[in-house]
Amino acid sequence: MQQPFTVRNSYDVGNTLILLHKGRITFGEDSHLVEEGEMLFIPGGRGTRVGYGPEPGGRVITNDDLITNKDKFFSSNDHLDLIGDAEQSHSFVSFDAKVFDSVNFFASLDVPAFLINRNEKLGALIKQVVAESIQDLPGRERLINIYTENIVVEVVRYVLQNNMFVEQLATNSTYFKDPRLIDLFNYIKEHLGGDLSNKVLSGVANVSEDYVGQYFKMLTNINPQDYIEYQRMERAVFLLRTTKKSIREIGKDVGYKDTAYFCRRFKMMFGIPAGKMRRRESAMNI
Repeated sequence: MQQPFTVRNSYDVGNTLILLHKGRITFGEDSHLVEEGEMLFIPGGRGTRVGYGPEPGGRVITNDDLITNKDKFFSSNDHLDLIGDAEQSHSFVSFDAKVFDSVNFFASLDVPAFLINRNEKLGALIKQVVAESIQDLPGRERLINIYTENIVVEVVRYVLQNNMFVEQLATNSTYFKDPRLIDLFNYIKEHLGGDLSNKVLSGVANVSEDYVGQYFKMLTNINPQDYIEYQRMERAVFLLRTTKKSIREIGKDVGYKDTAYFCRRFKMMFGIPAGKMRRRESAMNI
């Protein structure tokens, strides 16, 4: 950390797990304290107030400010022997955790950021991911994927062992067992650039066009068109980070014929323009 600051809406499409090595981090409107050695979990798709550094929390910035001016606030560590030892330092990993490869598990719970008390296994996994990201060794991506999958398992185990979000988990376990809903999830994922009107979805789920919206919302607590837009935008973020396609091409690929409209909806959802999201990849360790 270069200077104390607070991000009033720290946000990413993927889930973020931050391990505090040394220094001070707070989160939430009530500034809950993260102790050294503890981890802050921020579910994907949910903006969270996060403060870095001692009181007072320094300047307050937006997520856009952090992405655009990352070097003013953080310096990256490129030395293995400094992982966990540098003053005012933390490590973090961003990752997806999807049910049936379609639904962001933690985002679907609609839970706030939460603290994970000292967990040596999770902490070691984060350090292993960071160590692999620093080194350009054969098999690097494979190991990062393995470690990240283990991180997902350990976070879920922590939630279950500590009886967290019991009501939300019970709801999810119910609707994830409905085969028609799973068919809808899979169809939407495979046809993000095509027609996903309620008329089409009703045929997939074998329910009436008038009922499909009510059916989807009853099981997921979100209407299908809002869910579809989020999935399209999530896919757009992936393409921005991993391809050199133009914003116009990406908008078309995810179902937006009007580039200007795509850009407006993207900015409304993520708080930053699509072009700046493309630069986010270079602003992250993983």
